[in-house]
Amino acid sequence: MIATLSPNTQAILLLTAPLIAGRGTSSSELLTPGEYKRLARHLRDIQSQPADLIAPDAADLIRACHPVIDAARLQRLLGRGFLLGQVIEHWQARAIWVISRADPDYPRRLKARLREDAPAIIHGCGDKALLETGGLAVVGSRHTDDALIDYTTAVGSLAAQSGRTVVSGGARGIDQAAMRGALETGGRVIGVLADSLEKTALNRAQRNALLDGRLVLISPYDPSAGFNLGNAMQRNKLIYALADTALVVSTDLNKGGTWAGATEQLDTFRFVPVYVRSTGMISPGLDALLAKGAIPWPNPQDSGAFERLFEVTQPTPPSSGQTNLPLRFAD
Repeated sequence: MIATLSPNTQAILLLTAPLIAGRGTSSSELLTPGEYKRLARHLRDIQSQPADLIAPDAADLIRACHPVIDAARLQRLLGRGFLLGQVIEHWQARAIWVISRADPDYPRRLKARLREDAPAIIHGCGDKALLETGGLAVVGSRHTDDALIDYTTAVGSLAAQSGRTVVSGGARGIDQAAMRGALETGGRVIGVLADSLEKTALNRAQRNALLDGRLVLISPYDPSAGFNLGNAMQRNKLIYALADTALVVSTDLNKGGTWAGATEQLDTFRFVPVYVRSTGMISPGLDALLAKGAIPWPNPQDSGAFERLFEVTQPTPPSSGQTNLPLRFAD
């Protein structure tokens, strides 16, 4: 197998990854996240781990997994060692690394907060140590105006001046504005991508920050994967899970990835306090998030005020029948 990857990571890639260099297409044979979660749980129950499936004497173990995943299907997936070698060489030539949930350098926040739902595999480029720094998650719509781009860029810049990492999704619009503001001010950024990790990592605009250790790009999906709405929705929870607090700059009401991710945090996960923009144009989407328990962004103007945002704990959700006042947007 591949000496630069742990045996557990090798096994998980064989079971879940396309392993076709330059193509992010999937196969019906690959284990879905739900199927892999069931297999991992079964292996743990019988005191085994994924690496044991690629050991020379794995036949009995593979048969023991048949109640969860068809043994013949497991054999076919685990027999793709040649493809694994090819694709790892392809990724290494592009400075893309791979870690699995079984590796010691897997992000601790994802394990602690998402538990079994933490991605089995993470692909990345840049300094993995940044994934442990927390920081401010900044999210918002892809389609926005120049005023909100400038506003978000300033937020990213202030985060950098305050020594806080910016965590965002790398999409055009709000995400890229926050990341650009931080990087241009010399700050640190974690980009959690839903697609095109390989293409983004090779982008000349990103290279200096990646080489300087100020930017890390990660994705739970194949580095060549194209845009997929479901993937974009699913990666939102990773953005919040890696952060200490969050700001929603803009969102539609009752639709879109930003809305889905923010309401999931407020209603279900509650990993971090969720702030919402409180100046500029009126936003029914942000008003609705406030009613769910989000906090108006106090618009800090200096590092001291910015740091106080990280002392806030997530408030209790409004009780049944209780309605928070809508946001008042200043001019």
